[in-house]
Amino acid sequence: MRPVRVAALLLRQLYLLRGSPARVLPIFAWVAIDVVLWGFITRYLNAVTSPGFDLVPVLLGAVLLWDFFGRVMQGVTMAFFEDVWSRSFLNVFSTPISIPEYVTALVVSSVATSAVALGVMVALAAAAFGLSFLGFGLALVPLLLVLFLFGIALGVIGCAIVLRLGPAAEWLIWPIPAVLSPFAGVFYPVATLPAWMQACSRLLPPSYVFEALRALVAGRSVPASAFAIGGALAIAHVLLACWIFVRVFRYAVRTGLLARYSAESVS
Repeated sequence: MRPVRVAALLLRQLYLLRGSPARVLPIFAWVAIDVVLWGFITRYLNAVTSPGFDLVPVLLGAVLLWDFFGRVMQGVTMAFFEDVWSRSFLNVFSTPISIPEYVTALVVSSVATSAVALGVMVALAAAAFGLSFLGFGLALVPLLLVLFLFGIALGVIGCAIVLRLGPAAEWLIWPIPAVLSPFAGVFYPVATLPAWMQACSRLLPPSYVFEALRALVAGRSVPASAFAIGGALAIAHVLLACWIFVRVFRYAVRTGLLARYSAESVS
């Protein structure tokens, strides 16, 4: 893998963002809307519930972390969709760029956009609603890392789905975070779920993240095994996602699907 080729793909993404404010605005706009909406919801709930319990870090903190996960996933898929929408996907792979270089560029571009979005979310939540993650200390780092890795995994899988089924399959990708959120226990403990949903949640790295977040807010210690299991599952999902993408790409090349790639569904 040659870093200069990865840098070339990243430079292309930078030019796209610099030349189109419509691509930059969503990075900030939806983040701000979520923070404001959930911030006022938690403020209202604090006013009508028993005093002494602050819902801001529980609900608003969970929203910020889940939004971060969504931004990581979308950072990968949006960079891929830019090639799909511009009909340049085939042109990219007619160059010497390899699959690892292309996927690495998707991941790095997601790092940049999700880091900016996280910074905006944290600053706005702290300024408007007094939410601060500093009290969590270094325990916040593995939580963000697990969410980041899982977001990368789902983003790569989303790219593979669209590559296999065609651009018309985009609508399958956008709802993925919403579909997973009930199983991840974003706003409630996993123990409140039915047994079959709990079994599913144990396979999702975010479930360990939000269980740890609630434990930190309650002042309890988080077992190291929770971070270890969540991290191991996230890494496993990343490896599985890369394997799926490579298999789908090779299938597309072998069957000629890549050459026929267009705005219509393909089978």
